[in-house]
Amino acid sequence: MDETERITTSPSSKGRETSEFLMRIVRTLSHSADFEQREKEKARIDKAYKQSDKKLGELVTAHYEDLTKVTQDFSRMSKCINDSRERITKIREDLSSCKTLLHCKRDELRRLWIEGVEHKAMVALLDQVELIKEVPVKLDNFIISKHYLHATDLLVNAVAKLEKPLAGIDALRDLKAELIARNEQLHETLIEELNKQIYAAVPDQSVSLKRSSSYRRGSNLTKQLSDPECKQTKPTELLKPPEMMDLNKEIKEDLNGNPEENPAHFIAVLVEALFVLRKIPDSAEGIKSKIEPELSAIVARTSQQVVDSYAQQGESLSSQNQPRFLLELLENVFHQFRNVARMHKIVLRNLQRIIPTPEETVDEVSGVPVRNELLYDMNDVWSKIQAVLELVLREYLDVQTSSRQRAPTSFDEPSTDINSYFSKKKPTKSKKHHGKSDKISLFRFDASIHAMSTNSYVDDNMTFDTGNLFHVNLLSEVGLGKHQMVCKPSVNNITAIFMPLEAFIKEVEDAVACQDGTSSLQSFVTEFIQNIFLGQVHATVSTSIAAATKGLQIIISGFDALRHVVDHKTQKDLGVTRPLLTSTVTVDRNIRKLQELMQSLPTYGDQFLNMICNILKEYRDTCNSAYRGIVQIESDEKRVISATWAKDEDISRFLRSLPSWRSLQMSERQDLSKKLCSEEEIRTLNSKEALILISNLSSEAIIPQQEIITDVTQMRTIANVHESLEWFAGRLRQFCELLSARSPNSMNSIELSTREYPPVSDKSLESLKMLVKDFQDLAEICLLLLHLEVRVHCFYFLLPVAKQSNYAGPIDDLDPDSNVLKLNKDLSAMEEMLVQSLQPQKFKYIFESLGFLVSSILMSSIQYLKKINENGIKKMCRNLFAIQQNLTNITMARETDLDHARQYYELLYMNPDDVLSLIVEKGPDYSYTEYVSLFQLYQKSHPHIKPANLDTLLHKLEEVMNKTQNGSSA
Repeated sequence: MDETERITTSPSSKGRETSEFLMRIVRTLSHSADFEQREKEKARIDKAYKQSDKKLGELVTAHYEDLTKVTQDFSRMSKCINDSRERITKIREDLSSCKTLLHCKRDELRRLWIEGVEHKAMVALLDQVELIKEVPVKLDNFIISKHYLHATDLLVNAVAKLEKPLAGIDALRDLKAELIARNEQLHETLIEELNKQIYAAVPDQSVSLKRSSSYRRGSNLTKQLSDPECKQTKPTELLKPPEMMDLNKEIKEDLNGNPEENPAHFIAVLVEALFVLRKIPDSAEGIKSKIEPELSAIVARTSQQVVDSYAQQGESLSSQNQPRFLLELLENVFHQFRNVARMHKIVLRNLQRIIPTPEETVDEVSGVPVRNELLYDMNDVWSKIQAVLELVLREYLDVQTSSRQRAPTSFDEPSTDINSYFSKKKPTKSKKHHGKSDKISLFRFDASIHAMSTNSYVDDNMTFDTGNLFHVNLLSEVGLGKHQMVCKPSVNNITAIFMPLEAFIKEVEDAVACQDGTSSLQSFVTEFIQNIFLGQVHATVSTSIAAATKGLQIIISGFDALRHVVDHKTQKDLGVTRPLLTSTVTVDRNIRKLQELMQSLPTYGDQFLNMICNILKEYRDTCNSAYRGIVQIESDEKRVISATWAKDEDISRFLRSLPSWRSLQMSERQDLSKKLCSEEEIRTLNSKEALILISNLSSEAIIPQQEIITDVTQMRTIANVHESLEWFAGRLRQFCELLSARSPNSMNSIELSTREYPPVSDKSLESLKMLVKDFQDLAEICLLLLHLEVRVHCFYFLLPVAKQSNYAGPIDDLDPDSNVLKLNKDLSAMEEMLVQSLQPQKFKYIFESLGFLVSSILMSSIQYLKKINENGIKKMCRNLFAIQQNLTNITMARETDLDHARQYYELLYMNPDDVLSLIVEKGPDYSYTEYVSLFQLYQKSHPHIKPANLDTLLHKLEEVMNKTQNGSSA
């Protein structure tokens, strides 16, 4: 065994080993007979002993301190053990003596124990009394710091102790009564705080308006509501969606934090506190009863803020037609109502957490079964929101005043027959009073700029003014008292608020499961628009158009129509260069208003489009009546010649095929780079037009005066009608293109305006397109009428030149024919009227190729001349020259066709043989028929030429013409 094993070996085992070792040595020495062997064993034992003693000395030396400490500890422990033995002996003796003494005083000890227990209970009660006395102070501190859950727990526990453990203490009776009263006060405080979190906290902080001295057009309260950096909206940032709330999470209150930092948690604390107070049913009923007054208070508060922000000192917004302020008010109210609904949803989620199922429980006090169910839900909240908004809309939309007006039963058919204003009336004859005729005024000033501007000022001041709109404020019925109006109540306010209102109604309908799919607010808006607003719009537009088109009666009757043309300022604003009829501009403005209503109220786009179509139909009939009043001869159905030709399909189709008309259409499309045909082709077509007109008129007798338009102002009116209807049709055509682009069946990719039009029915769109075509057709008929009327006037004045005048007189008349002078005067008057009313290219179309027609008329009229001499030839040449000068001044181009006609008549200076020689030499300048007429007039003017000689001349003429034509063709 080595040293380590010996050290770790136990003392008993060491003793055994030592004794066995000694016994083995003794046994070896006793049994050994040899002395030497015993000596060896002894020496070995001595050596081992010395080694052991040496090792022991080394170990003692190495572990001296430990050995000393162990020795001392052993001595101390031995002494403690001895002392303990002595004390235990003494305790035994004392216990024995105590046992003896206790047996002697048992009853007295029991009495002292009972007294101790009683004193301990009294001390506990005194401690509770002291704590109860501190409850009011602690309660006030909790309420001030808004730690309502701790306050509620403290109050409920205190009342419970006063009612049971401390019920017999009379000194606490007053405190008990005070705490019970504080219980009710705390209930009211919790309800107020809960309502504040629902209604007051978010709105007051979300809408902040700064006072400004002038209107801020670019400012909008909603910017503050949508600004993510706005510090005032921070309380709502902590609001999680109510659906994400954990209903199983225990509600705790941190005394070291601000309870209002998290509104959702603060509401949960308030609901939990109400549950601890056992006031949930009363609280739910109180919250429900406060919904409508609080919502109305939000409206009043926001209205006041809008007024303070925009109203200047001393002025009232309620008298201003500024629906943008109403829009701003509603946008902010919508935002706040959404927050209110969100807060109510949080409250209801917490109530569901406390009352998860509508199970019946037994009331602890009365023992009556009570059904645990919520006393209101989100449907109640949205219903109150809709009710308050309906009150606001009734007030601002002037429903009380507007509902008295009857709306038309159907807007597909107008309720008022405006055609009664437009029906043709016979011109009134002047009445004589007392045998004296009325004085005829030479001129009037009612068409002057001063008179028109004065009438406009009077009309503006006669507009509808509503001073006392309401005697009873609707919002005052819900307890608000006087309510600040942000704009003037008007039916038209719906146009500014319809889109955001419809968006909010859609939110309401998505949140509330409506039985019929429509909310009450939507029903009110729909009923208002259909029964009041549409009727108001229809009546307003009809009245406006009726007032503007009444002036067309004067046009129909033939009086001064210039007063019915817009002034230069309006003309400039519209971007047109020629006058337009006031009635057309008025109808266009009303159409534009209805188009804006289609954009503002897209849900009712078809109704407004039907209104537009009805208005256009009425105005189309009005224009047709005015047109018939001009072109119709008195009360007969017969019309002037030009109107009859303009309506004739064959003549109209031919005139529209001419290059002059096609170039006119191309100029309107600004496509002037393409040349339609050559000069020779244009001359050929003009010749064909002249031949058609001559064939229809020259064969007749003199044209009656009633079959032409003698009043040039009527031609100006027709020109105004043409320009107005063409401009009007162009604007309507643009409107049709925009509607076609929005049509579901359209594949067009037209760039739309900022606010798009709503889709409309194909039937209404086709009806509109047909009306546009009608206006365009009437405008083109008016232009064709002017084109033809100028030419009919030429026939009217030039046919008598040959049929009634004498060209064989003995005296040389230096003046042109009187009819030629009348024609020049008439053409100049028409030029003066039309140049101001028609665009240059249209004016050119009216007078273009007129020289060719005049030359053709006078050349074809040679057949009606009985005789002619040199004086007559000179007179005819003067006629042609006078007309040529006048037409040159009108068209600003030399009319070479009239030179051609003059040269034709100058051939009468020559005898027929010389004419034939000229034809052979230079070729024919005129047709065979024209040469025949020339020879016949020459024969009638020179009686010495016999008819047989005339036949010979005509035969020679035919041969020369044939020979010349064959030579040219070869």
